[in-house]
Amino acid sequence: MTIKQWIKSPKGYVILSLMILLLIATIDYQTSRGVINCLIAVFVATITDIFCLLILKRKNIKPYGAVITGMIVAMILSITTAWYVIVFTTIISILSKYIIVFKRKQIVNPAVFGLLMSIILFHTEQSWWGAFGDLQGWTNIFLLIAGYMVVSRVNKFPMVFSFLGTYFILLILTNLFHIGDASDAFRSPFINASLFFAFFMLTDPPTSPAKDKQQVIFGFICALVGVTIYTLFGGLTYLFTGLIVGNLFNLLKPKPSIQKVKQRNQTFHKV
Repeated sequence: MTIKQWIKSPKGYVILSLMILLLIATIDYQTSRGVINCLIAVFVATITDIFCLLILKRKNIKPYGAVITGMIVAMILSITTAWYVIVFTTIISILSKYIIVFKRKQIVNPAVFGLLMSIILFHTEQSWWGAFGDLQGWTNIFLLIAGYMVVSRVNKFPMVFSFLGTYFILLILTNLFHIGDASDAFRSPFINASLFFAFFMLTDPPTSPAKDKQQVIFGFICALVGVTIYTLFGGLTYLFTGLIVGNLFNLLKPKPSIQKVKQRNQTFHKV
C-alpha cells in the first residue's frame, strides 16, 4: 500500500484528522505535555497490539487501529495525567480487542473500555484537550471539519445524526422539565466531548453497524443511555456507558439468515 492509498483509507483518514487536531491543540495550549502523553500512548498501544498479534500468530500485522486508540486515549485524558496511568489505560484498551470478543470479533470500542476502567480504578480526570475542551468556542470549527472528513469516509452519517439529534433533544427536554441539570452539557468541555465522541469513537467500524437503519438505532440507543445516566448520576462515564450498551446491541442485532446470505452472494456474482 502506497502512502497515498493509506491516507485515503478509513484508518488513514482518522489518523490524519487526529494529528491535525493534536497539532492545533498543542499550539493553542502552548505545552508539549499533551504530545508527550500521545507519544507514550501510541508507542504502548502499538507494542501491545503487535505482541497480541504475534501470540495469536496473525500474519497481517498492521497496528493502525492501535495508533488510533492510543491517540484517542491521550487526547481525552488530562495532560496532567501520570504516565503510568496512561500506560495502564492504553494496555487495557488494546487487550480488550482480544479478550472481550465473540466469534473472534471485538465487541466494545477499545478506547472507551480502557477509559472507563481508568475512571473506575484511578478516578482519572478527562479534559478532552484534544477536542479543544479548554479553548475558545471558535476552535470547534476545526473539530467539525475533521469530524466531517472521518464520518464521510467511514459512511456513518445516519449514526452520527441519530446520536447527536437524540442527544441534544433529550438534553433540551430534561432541561425544560427541570430533570437533573443539563445546562453544563451545552458548555465546554462537554459539548466538545460529545462532538469528538460522535465523530471518532461512536463511528468505530469494527464495533458499530454498517447498515443505515441499524446505524440510526445504534445512535439512538447510545444517546438515550448516555443522557439517562448523565441526568440521573452525572459524572464522566455517561458517553462511554452509552456506547458500550450500543456495542452490545450491535453484537445482539439479528443476523441475516443463511438463505438470504446465499441469495445476496448469488446476486453479487451475477453482477
